[in-house]
Amino acid sequence: MKNKKITIKDVAKQSGVSIATVSQILNGNDQKFSPKTVEKVLAAKVALNYEPDYFARRMIMKKSKTIGVLVPDITNPFFSTLVRGIEGILYRENFVTMLCNADLDTKKEIDYLEELSRRGVDGYIIASSAISNQAINETLRKKNFPYIVLDQKKAEGFSDAVLTDDFSGGKMAAEHFKQLNHKKVAVVLPKDATENIQTRLIGFQTIYPEVELIYAELSKTGGRQAASAIVKTDVTAIFAINDELAFGLYLGLADMGKKIPQDYSVIGYDNIDMCEYVTPQLTTIAQPIYELGQITAGLLLERVAQPEKDWEEKTLPVQLIQRFSTAHLK
Repeated sequence: MKNKKITIKDVAKQSGVSIATVSQILNGNDQKFSPKTVEKVLAAKVALNYEPDYFARRMIMKKSKTIGVLVPDITNPFFSTLVRGIEGILYRENFVTMLCNADLDTKKEIDYLEELSRRGVDGYIIASSAISNQAINETLRKKNFPYIVLDQKKAEGFSDAVLTDDFSGGKMAAEHFKQLNHKKVAVVLPKDATENIQTRLIGFQTIYPEVELIYAELSKTGGRQAASAIVKTDVTAIFAINDELAFGLYLGLADMGKKIPQDYSVIGYDNIDMCEYVTPQLTTIAQPIYELGQITAGLLLERVAQPEKDWEEKTLPVQLIQRFSTAHLK
């Protein structure tokens, strides 16, 4: 015979208090009760091996204690570090992270957004710019769901946002090449660049208005393939729009017998861990990736708790980390 499922009613009976009191205490609202009452309820929960019914609790409290996080490519170390920062804050506040990896597939991103809505998550963190503002408007904004966009997509005054200073990052990369006497430079980036990447390029072009643009998929494979286009130019320095592209360039240029920094100076963007493990170590523009995740999660939880508060947009600084992939042009 199947064992009878233990309910909150059984915990209330065992502890000698009301069901409402048990519910309040088990959901973390124990400040209004005496330590003795709290102790009795928790002891009854352990003794009966009671586990709250997730769906029943959600129906009562109208909260799931779950945050949906949508990223375009979890294989990119940038996003894995970002999610670690997000998850750390959510875990501390007893929220569960529901991660959706879209594999750079726009349809998949929109499908995930709708599915998260159906599953009743309390809020959304959107780290992909492929989702149109129209999709966000129809799926989230009209239904008053708390959400936050970060890094790749500006809020446009309709949600909180956390960004990094991409304009300054691009300008820093260009200034470094200028100091090293490079006159002809290239930027490797995807053809349909996201807004944050376009902003990096604009910052770079304040120093180098005339720049060779080499288009490539935003990956190590894309960087490797871009090397064949690079060697057909007369550039001496390359700004890879992210570190993954830079690592691909390392291999692609080596395939063609070229050396870094002797033949080409290279700067990446992000400062993921691998920058220190390649040879030569990669000069790059560092984003505070983990902090970006933490601040994003904290800001969203504030929005969940205070839906009517004013929108906030935060921009975090970046910095040049000089290593050994760049050299002075003689």
